[in-house]
Amino acid sequence: MTRTTISIDQARHATDISDTAFALLDEQGTVVAWTQDAEHLVGYSAGEAVGRSAALVLPRFGVAATMSAYVEQCRAQNGWSGTTTVRHRDGRMLAVGMRISMLWGQGGAVRWLASATNICAQSEDAVNVLVQGSILDHAPIGVSVRDVELRSTWVNDVMESHDGVPRDRRLGFRITDSCPSAETEATEAMMRRVLRSGSTKVHEYRTWLPTPLGEERPLAVSFSCLQGADGRPLGGCTLSVDVTESRRERERLTVLGEAGTRLGSTLDVMQTGQELADLAVPLFADGVAVDLEQSVPFGEGAPVRIGSIGERLPVLRRVGLASIHQGAPESPWVRGERTLIPPVSPIAKVLRTGKSCLEPKVDTTPGGWIDESPALAQRIRDHGMHSVMVVPIRARRVLLGIAVFIRTENPLPFQETDLLLAEELVSRAAVSLDKARRYRREHTAALALQRNLRPHRLRGGAAVEAASRYLPADIDRGVGGDWFDVIPLSGARVALVVGDVVGHGINAAATMGRLRTAVHTLADMEVPPDELLAAMDDTVQRLAEADADAPDWNPAVVGATCLYAVYDPVTRRCTMAAAGHPPPAIIDPRGKVTFPDLPTGTPLGIGLGALFEAVELELPEGSLLALYTDGMIETREDDIEEGMHRLGAALARPELSLEELCTRAMAPVEDQVACDDASLLLVRTRSLSPAQVASWVLPRDGTIVDRARNLAAGQLAEWGMEGLEGSVKPIVGELVANAVRHSAGPIGLRLIQHEALTVEVSDADFPSPRTRNARDVDEHGRGLAVVAQLSRRWGTRPAQGGKVLWAEVDLAHTYGR
Repeated sequence: MTRTTISIDQARHATDISDTAFALLDEQGTVVAWTQDAEHLVGYSAGEAVGRSAALVLPRFGVAATMSAYVEQCRAQNGWSGTTTVRHRDGRMLAVGMRISMLWGQGGAVRWLASATNICAQSEDAVNVLVQGSILDHAPIGVSVRDVELRSTWVNDVMESHDGVPRDRRLGFRITDSCPSAETEATEAMMRRVLRSGSTKVHEYRTWLPTPLGEERPLAVSFSCLQGADGRPLGGCTLSVDVTESRRERERLTVLGEAGTRLGSTLDVMQTGQELADLAVPLFADGVAVDLEQSVPFGEGAPVRIGSIGERLPVLRRVGLASIHQGAPESPWVRGERTLIPPVSPIAKVLRTGKSCLEPKVDTTPGGWIDESPALAQRIRDHGMHSVMVVPIRARRVLLGIAVFIRTENPLPFQETDLLLAEELVSRAAVSLDKARRYRREHTAALALQRNLRPHRLRGGAAVEAASRYLPADIDRGVGGDWFDVIPLSGARVALVVGDVVGHGINAAATMGRLRTAVHTLADMEVPPDELLAAMDDTVQRLAEADADAPDWNPAVVGATCLYAVYDPVTRRCTMAAAGHPPPAIIDPRGKVTFPDLPTGTPLGIGLGALFEAVELELPEGSLLALYTDGMIETREDDIEEGMHRLGAALARPELSLEELCTRAMAPVEDQVACDDASLLLVRTRSLSPAQVASWVLPRDGTIVDRARNLAAGQLAEWGMEGLEGSVKPIVGELVANAVRHSAGPIGLRLIQHEALTVEVSDADFPSPRTRNARDVDEHGRGLAVVAQLSRRWGTRPAQGGKVLWAEVDLAHTYGR
């Protein structure tokens, strides 16, 4: 069959065509009667068409080896209908809606009625809407051919279901003989007028025909005059359609036309796939399976381009499944499972070509394609699957998957109009699936970006024990820009930070990554909390200005909140500042919960030029600090104060581990629909004992450098770290010498024993020193280079009344030397 591509709207509005061509064929496919509308359609008169093979105008007839073979094929399928092409007398090919119906005569003789409607020549003033529309719909059409005396000579099986008159009581009788009534007499009067006029125009006559099978029902009836080779009337052709059934079919078209607007209620590809399956069953299929290429549900991997598939077929996973039978027993695979594709099946053909495949009659004979998958073959045979359509799900040249429509209980095979409707439904579903796919890919990328940007391990060192939780927002809102960190600083201190970028999605995650990097850079520079937030505020504004200048950038709301704190385990003091962020929760070792009176500040990037204020607190050892984002305390039902109270109550169990406390605090958030990301950072403070810290104030005299080296060596011996003398004494000497050279006032020396050995030299000079490349003739400039070589890291930080130069030395392999 030659398939003509037409739109769904053409199929739905084919009911507006007033001229439908009819031809009566004998069992060998020879034209035995013609109509004027057939002449109008293809250009051949009755004299030219009657007595010749239907292959004259139907190229499809010529495909069969003999005409009788074609008739046998039609008999096995109980007729055929769909869209095809016919050949005009001038050689043009016309797209038509075609129906070929089997008619029975006396003695078991067979005739065929071919009806064709020109799809591309629609009329605005059409008549007989119901009857003509049923040519392309699936409402059963009753067909009866009568002679010039109005006696029934040929009839199809549908007529009996319309009026309850069996074939043996119909053939050879007039309609008034079979069903005497005023309505049937009026029907015969209309038939005689058609025969007398010789007109082949389709008329509509609506009547109520009585039936002994039950209540009367409305039928729409049309009449056409059939002509012989000499152009004289041979009789009339009557088509009747159950109006109720026809309306049902039209309602089905309407539902399908509107179905796309009901698809894609969420951005979840699994749910959208299931919605597609549910819409089609039992609308026009007994079972539907929706399989998506595996990169679509998970948002990972390269998309499959149409036309790029070779011998290796893509991997499909079942995302939608619906059936008229409970539990969809026809399917060997459930939702979420990978499906197996027989290499020569209709599914494989669709995947390779990207084009739909219609199998009106599935070949279930042994050795066919279904036997390539024993599990599938068994289900097909057990449940009587006899007709199948496979439609590709595609969008923007990307193959998203396939939709498989099957019939088991419905005895009618799928036809071309079914395929049109299925393609329309799938194309609308593809739009929603493509949106969901692209969202899923962005969502997955954003989550991966966040995973890579968030710390994989929180290093609290000797200062704190740390634990964290992160819960992304629900799928409709997308991933956001939350971040948190524990950053080791000099002198065994740590920086604690939590922040929240405005917005959701990959852009928010990328902005979060930029801000996290900026915070790390400023923390390494030992910038105090209030000054760090001021620098971050300026950074966010400059990033927004740079993005706004990009020609391909769509500016969005820019801003972030942040809380930054520094904890010193030597002094047990914590200094913190906030930029539009809620204060931390502090739980003392006895379980008392407080939220410090911390100036909120303005969010970063707002551009108000506001100053940020720092607050310093002394914390008992074992205190718990909870830094969080607003997703932890804000819900659609509760205000922020209630959320803070709920968080504090969950954390007021100092005997629990940090992991247990994280679980308790996150439980209320996990039990509700998230409207924002939720991040939680818990730290339990530690302190260093006085025995781990040694400090001195050095006199400014000529022996200061030697004295400092000796003091350091003595302390190392007391700690059992004599093995570090070779590194520590030169470092102490260079740092003290630098302080003597570049500052005035007292000089301090402090050694801190924790996970490393920290050497600190403080002075009253503010400018920070820097290393330089000393020339051979230079007397100075090599000290800091020596410090850099002997330590694992070194630096400087501001201090009250001056600065501190520091260096860290590894403790590994130092004991027991």
